Amino acid sequence: MWSFFARDPVKDFAYELLPDSQEKSGIWTLHRGKRKTTGEPVSVFVYEVAQGTEQQTQLAKAAFKRMKTLRHPNILAYVDGLETEKSLYLVTEQVTPLAAHLKARAEKGGVGELEISWGLHQIVKALSFLINDCHLLHNNLGIWAVFVDRAGEWKLGALDHVAPEQGDPSGVSLPAPKAVYPDMEKYDPPEMSNSSGEKWAGEVWRLGCLIWEVFNGPLPRTSSLRSLGKIPKVLVPHYCELVGANPRTRPNPARFLQNCRAPGGFLSSSFVESNLFLEEIQIKEPAEKQQFFQDLSDNLDSFPEDFCKHKVLPQLLTAFEFGNAGAVVLTPLFKVGKFLSAEEYQQKIIPVIVKMFSSTDRAMRIRLLQQMEQFIQYLNEAAVNSQIFPHVVHGFTDTNPAIREQTVKSMLLLAPKLNETNLNQELMRHFARLQARDEQGPIRCNTTVCLGKIASYLNAGTRQRVLISAFSRATKDPFPASRSAGVLGFAATHNYYSVTEIAARILPTLCAVTVDPDKSVRDQAFKAIKSFLSKLETVSEDPSKLAEIEKDVASSAQPAGASSSWAGWAVTGMSSLTSKLIRNAPGTEGGTGTEGGGPAANATSPTTPPSANVEKSAAAGLISVFFAVTQASRSSTSMVVKKQSSDWSSGWDADDSWSNEKEGQGQSSETDTSSANKTLPLPEGVRLASEYNWDSTTKGASQNDLFASVSQRNTATTMSLTFWFYFHLGLSKAELSKKKREERRKELEAKRAERKAAKGPLKLGARKLD
Repeated sequence: MWSFFARDPVKDFAYELLPDSQEKSGIWTLHRGKRKTTGEPVSVFVYEVAQGTEQQTQLAKAAFKRMKTLRHPNILAYVDGLETEKSLYLVTEQVTPLAAHLKARAEKGGVGELEISWGLHQIVKALSFLINDCHLLHNNLGIWAVFVDRAGEWKLGALDHVAPEQGDPSGVSLPAPKAVYPDMEKYDPPEMSNSSGEKWAGEVWRLGCLIWEVFNGPLPRTSSLRSLGKIPKVLVPHYCELVGANPRTRPNPARFLQNCRAPGGFLSSSFVESNLFLEEIQIKEPAEKQQFFQDLSDNLDSFPEDFCKHKVLPQLLTAFEFGNAGAVVLTPLFKVGKFLSAEEYQQKIIPVIVKMFSSTDRAMRIRLLQQMEQFIQYLNEAAVNSQIFPHVVHGFTDTNPAIREQTVKSMLLLAPKLNETNLNQELMRHFARLQARDEQGPIRCNTTVCLGKIASYLNAGTRQRVLISAFSRATKDPFPASRSAGVLGFAATHNYYSVTEIAARILPTLCAVTVDPDKSVRDQAFKAIKSFLSKLETVSEDPSKLAEIEKDVASSAQPAGASSSWAGWAVTGMSSLTSKLIRNAPGTEGGTGTEGGGPAANATSPTTPPSANVEKSAAAGLISVFFAVTQASRSSTSMVVKKQSSDWSSGWDADDSWSNEKEGQGQSSETDTSSANKTLPLPEGVRLASEYNWDSTTKGASQNDLFASVSQRNTATTMSLTFWFYFHLGLSKAELSKKKREERRKELEAKRAERKAAKGPLKLGARKLD
């Protein structure tokens, strides 16, 4: 029981001192400390009774009392304290002595005038509070009495000698500073203490000494105050008033503050004005807050880093949480966030950003999407998939085109952090709807571009199901940039296609784009065709390279490499396709063609103009390319045809499929129809091999029926496209009709021969019943 009363109160104190952190501050020893329960950093002033004199003990107890009773934003804040027979513990906010702060900043390039101007403003305001409001005199003002907190704000401390201006009514008088510290005499004003000057005369004199020391270092002697040194010119007139020989002319601290804040004065700056606004932000009108935050973003670049982190940031977060500041706080918030470490960013800003994404304010949402690049690296995958992406996807269906466009662009940053379901299903469903139905051409174009850039993050199944269908649809878009994006999309993702897909689906689509009305689209198409043809030629020359070329086709999702860049697809060092076709065109003057082993259909003649020769040779070469692609498509049917899902999951086919026109449903996108009419005037009934939905034709069919069906479709497609090529090569209607009649006649003769062969030879005397 007696041991309970004998317990040391210091051990039960809620704060602990950190080792090797002590620093002398007057009669006190300053320690860094922390709260035992939360680890919150604090400063602890310790006075040991046994090591001090009776006068010093009296001053320490007086300071302990004053710290408890004096409360002001610019006076060192009292947190807790402990008084025992052996020692005094005074706990305050975490601070650093001004002298140590200036020395540390000098090693990093010095303290800027903005920081000093706001610091002096705070000290003068605290001094004015003591003199004019509390009728107290500090009596100990100097660089040793000023402390700096984490935000870089200056606080007035060292209240050991604070006393009423008329003397203590209790009759207890404290010793003067120079009685305890003989070196303090140089800071005393020249007049006697009982002179007829104003009560604040001695205080503002010491304020002048403080200003001199801030700019020039420790004051060697009183006479040094006449040398201005590094004091700014705009501050010199007001400084001279403070250290004037006549005590009657020295200004009141409040008037000195007013004079320095006049236009052009030392305390007239955007930094000081911003600080003053932040101190009164709770009583400002909403319109004033909006304007302040708009202007703050431009000024933050010149503000001290510590001030931004510890003063501006809390106010921005408070303004958003409780002040309904809205989207206007985002720009300054992200600027301040650049000063934070990754851990601080996670603790302070990320929770606010996550909450912002759930806002229905359109201005807030579009600002977040536009500036996502500044904070995406701090977002973890769990937060993105569960708290951010579900809100972001609403932007795909927003009625505002700007929000839809920014939502599409933001997927470039979010895609690497999305899980399997959100990326390969949810996102693809929205992309399909935008590409097929959005009325804004730039949004359809950006959707195609974004798909090409995030292709490396998709799994192999999604890539095989989506990419070719999506880019094929883009090549038929009425918006030229969308068609160009579709072609570039094929090229940018070239490593994800098998040679069979290149020959049967991609090259027919790209060949159709070579007659696009827009020349830039045609140019891109020719470049892409060269790239893909070079792959086919490589495999044809050396079939052992097939595995190397198709190594990425079935690869799992991985970070984007060269294919994520639109420039990564370019194939250099190749001759143009036109010259290649001319050079390889069947038939030359006086020679025979090798195509099919027969004579060249387009052999040149000496009477034919050179331009016509080139034109006919290029056309013949183009037809040869077409039939080669068709033959590749026809030969691919000899492989085992695997049943795949349609270009989208079956649940999306009815609405948002990227696949082309579906058989048996009679559904086709209006956008596709209009774009097909504008960009590629195919005759009615003509369809490329890539436009067939193989699933619907293969369900329930045997393997033989399947091959027969595919063969028939290839034959029909070949015939239709043959007529289309003749039509576009300039044949007259009469010639075209004649050729159709000849082919029809041959077809009827072939059928008649088949029927005749099926009946067998006629017997003598039998009657033919046709």
